[in-house]
Amino acid sequence: MKHLKTLAFLILVTIFTESCSSTQKTADENIYGKTWELEYLSGPRIAFEGLFPNKKPMISFNKETQKVEGNAGCNGYSAGFTINGDAISFEEPGISTMMYCGEGEPFFLKTVKLVNKYKIDENGKLNLMIGDVSMMRFKEVK
Repeated sequence: MKHLKTLAFLILVTIFTESCSSTQKTADENIYGKTWELEYLSGPRIAFEGLFPNKKPMISFNKETQKVEGNAGCNGYSAGFTINGDAISFEEPGISTMMYCGEGEPFFLKTVKLVNKYKIDENGKLNLMIGDVSMMRFKEVK
């Protein structure tokens, strides 16, 4: 009887573990194959539209190369990234051009480096966070 209880317990733990990990894989998959446009940035004292008057930053996650690509509001960039559950980290972004376009781009790139967590919320928005605080919110561009 003791072995039967132990076996039942192990089966339940395995089922629970598999269901949790498959849920996380689904969440990870939702980040890929889309282009995300920044719609909110926490922290700067300058209005969002003033930071990015001509073009809003965009980000795309490439699962195969483990790189993000996009623009920072002016110049293009790419960087490696790592996802582990809801934890995310970005390598130093490489800039493709070196035009100066105001204070928005440096603030965007600095904030990306500080991000350590992400979630896709109930509205389908990508939130890049520091701890539990959403620092950047992106909408999917269709």
